[in-house]
Formats: sequence, structure tokens, C-alpha cells
Amino acid sequence: MPKMSDTMEEGVIAAWHVKVGDVVKSGDILAEVETDKATMDMESYNEGTILYIGVEKGQAVPIDAVIAVIGSAGEDFSSLISGGSAPAKAEAAPAPVAPVVESTTATESIDTSNINAKLVTMPLLSDTMTEGVVHKWLKKVGDTVKSGDMLAEIETDKATMEVEAYEDGILLYQGVEEGKAAAVNSVIAIIGEKGADFETLLKAHSTPAAKTPAPAATVAVPQDVPKVEAPQAPVKEAAQAPVVNNSGRILASPLAKSLAKEKGIDLSAVAGSGEGGRIIKSDVDNFVPSAKPAASAVSATVASVAAGVESYEEVALTQMRKAIARSLAESQSTAVDFQLTMEINMDKAIEARTVMNEASPVKISFNDMVLKACGVALKKHPNVNSSWRGDHIRRNAHVHIGMAVAIPEGLVVPVIRFADTLPLSVLAATTKDLGGKAKNGKLQPTDWEGNTFTVSNLGMFGIESFTSIINNPKNESCILSVGGIKETVAVKSGQFYATNIMKVTLTCDHRVVDGATGAAFLVTLKELLEQPYKLLV
Repeated sequence: MPKMSDTMEEGVIAAWHVKVGDVVKSGDILAEVETDKATMDMESYNEGTILYIGVEKGQAVPIDAVIAVIGSAGEDFSSLISGGSAPAKAEAAPAPVAPVVESTTATESIDTSNINAKLVTMPLLSDTMTEGVVHKWLKKVGDTVKSGDMLAEIETDKATMEVEAYEDGILLYQGVEEGKAAAVNSVIAIIGEKGADFETLLKAHSTPAAKTPAPAATVAVPQDVPKVEAPQAPVKEAAQAPVVNNSGRILASPLAKSLAKEKGIDLSAVAGSGEGGRIIKSDVDNFVPSAKPAASAVSATVASVAAGVESYEEVALTQMRKAIARSLAESQSTAVDFQLTMEINMDKAIEARTVMNEASPVKISFNDMVLKACGVALKKHPNVNSSWRGDHIRRNAHVHIGMAVAIPEGLVVPVIRFADTLPLSVLAATTKDLGGKAKNGKLQPTDWEGNTFTVSNLGMFGIESFTSIINNPKNESCILSVGGIKETVAVKSGQFYATNIMKVTLTCDHRVVDGATGAAFLVTLKELLEQPYKLLV
């Protein structure tokens, strides 16, 4: 499978033009391949007979994967395609090792039942938290701690919050120094009776095998029906009442407490699914008051009156949609963007367009005028016509402007090369040609590669203003969003008058373009469109 575009990762066989046994020559078309940009012909670079076709019509194939074999009639090609099956056999071989793993875990388990101490783990203090930093310890090793005492201040991704103790005892161990980070659910402290063997407790927690005895004990006696059924009855009782510690306080995480307070939920009615029956965030999220069944019966009666059936459709991703998702997600995760918006008076541009269209062989649109103005402005502001390259910035001397075109399958961005040098009539003809190719799926790689700047125009849909995501941060640092021209009322010298305003928004990659640089570019763009004769000289 050849790489047919700079962003292509896989291709779909849209149609085969040959079958096994056909004789082909160099240059013959073998198949039509749907890429993330368009459907293109794939030609043969060899002469011979089609010995093998490995991909059916409609199937996706990654770049460089084998899709067919061409050779001499009767030639043995099995060695060329057998490489894919070898790894599968190699992976199957380790299967007999499984029994050894079971016997090992059984012997490495550590008994901690006689250790009167409890682990304190890094709590989940926000829904996006993955680790916390111990900002300050409020207790030190050897201090007596009571349930409810504040142990430490933890800095999360949202705020700095206090962590409280849920057990009485002595602070035996601190596992994280102040200023250091610890992952959620990792051990940060141990509370227990004086002299408790907390080192063994830590060793048991850090040994994966220590977590396996409980499930192993359950599986060891599958024939004993009473033993399997016995634990199930207490489970229902536990679900009806929360776990309470020695001082009568309900065990719940700080996040669960905060959510319960926001939602007005009584924690005494919530069953905990965390360690030792502790109430956690998901318990509060999933909590349904016991009084709900009666209400649900009433709501079910009411709902039955409503007409209609809920339904949905699972739509398979096209190559183009995959590429759009991948490219824009990468852009959002790499570019450090900001936006600048400016209003442009289009009165003179409207007049100039009317005059120019009387002489131009091709109808000039307002979008053509914006593209031309961007080309001229980019030449005056080369820092905007640049891109981030990791350890350096590439400043382009040429101006290649990408023009976003919506098609039923998604979005493509054909490129107008050397846009600053093209006369308006030539530029207009170019945009119409590229737009037609895009909508008919006829674009070639040279039509969409190499943009140094992009323009996206939704003005024809009545959109007043919007912001865009930078198309490809490796090639460009800015994208211009163009809104519609709107007639409005303005004031000059105390007099009201009608005028036409167009809003544009420039999204910039702050790694390359600073605010003042972007603003200067927009000032030049505004000047060119408000005095359109400057586009002709």
C-alpha cells in the first residue's frame, strides 16, 4: 500500500481493476485507493502476472502492507506473504507457562492479618487528577492521630486540599516528602498501633502476588455450594448501610463528600465500594435514593404516553474522517493557540468587486479578494508565514495559502501556490478549479500539500464570526476565519449611516507568532480590503 499523501496512514481498496491471473504491464492501473484526501488510481511499476490479491474491496490496509503480488506465472510467492503468520505462532508458544505463574503467586503471598495498621493512599480529589503533590505535612512520624485529623495538604491539578485521617493511631510512616508527587492510590502514609510491622505491610502492598490470595481462595473450593452462597447475603446488608469507623464517622473520600454535599445526598444512605467499604466518587454518582421506585412507576406511566422510538446508527469512519480527527487532535495538543478578532469595513471592496467583475473573464468572489489580501499581507509579515519545527522556526519566503473546502465526506484544504503573485482573475480561476476537484474527489497530492497559511470562510452560511483550529502546525502557524458581510449602522461626526462590516478572526500558534505580530498582520489585511486598489499594484 503506497503512501499517497503526507498524512495518510492507511488506504481502503475502493475497486480492483485486475484479478488473479491477469497479465499487467508497468503503468497499468491495478486498483482505486481511497485515502484520507481523495480516491486515487494505483498503478503497477512492474510487468508480470497477478499471482495474489490479499485485500478485498472495501477493506482498509496500513501503509506498506502487502496488498498484491506480481511475478512470473506459476512462481512460488508464499515466502513473500508468510511473514505475517509467523509472529502469531511465536505468540502462541508461551501458553504452557500459565501454570507456573499460578504456583509462583501462591507461594509469594504475604500474610498481613496480624498487623494492626492501615495504609493511607493518595486520594482522588478531582475527576481529572492522576497524581498529587504533598504540599505540606500537618503531622509527623510518631504523632498521635485521630479520625478526622488533617494529615497533609495535597496540591492537585485543580487546587490545594487537605487530606484527613480515617483511623485512630500513631503515624508510623510517611512515604512522600514535601514537594514530591505521588500517583493516585499510591501509599503516602501508614497509621496504626505503636510498634506495628508497617514494613511488611508496605512489602505486601507493593507485591502483586499479595493481591491474588483472596480470589484464589474463592476458586479453590468451587464444589462447596454453601461456601459460595454464604458471602452473598452479607453483601446486600453492606449495600444498605455505609461503613463506619471506630469513632462513628462514615468513611468517604473528600471528593465523594464534596459531590454529596453539592447534590444534597445523605452519605449515611450510600453504600461504599472502595477499599474497606469506603465511599468513593462513583458511589455518589451512581446513588439512587430508596424512595425512587414509587416515583419511577409514576414516571413510567407518563413516559408511556410519549410517542416515538429511540434509535441511532453506528457510522463507520471514512479515511478522511479519521485523518481529520487525528490531524486536529494533534494540532490542539501541540500548538499553543490564541485568537485575534477584527472588524473590516467592506463598502469599498463591494464597489471594487462590482467594477472588476465587469472586466474579469472569471467571476471574482469576496473570498478571492480575502485570499489575495492575505497573500500580500503575508509577504509583508513573514513571521506569520512561518511554522514551528521543534528546535527552530521555518520562515517561508513563498506564500502557499490553503483554502478550506467542505465536502460531504468532511473537509479538504487545497493549496493556492504563490497566491501573492497571482492576479485576482487568475486566483479566482484557480480557486474554482480546486474547489471543483475537491467536491468531485479529483484532488492530487500536489493540490493539498505545502500550505504555509490557511483561510476558512463560513460567511456564505450567515456565520458572523468563528474560530478555527490551525490546520497543520508543522506547515503553518496561523489560520484565518472569515465571517459574513453584515449591513449595520455606524456613527460618524454625529451622523448615523449604513455600512457593511466583515469580522475576521486569526488563530495563531503562540510558539511562533506573538500577539503584536498577529495584530500587525490584521491591520495590513484590513488596509488592503478597505482600500482594494492596493491589491492591484
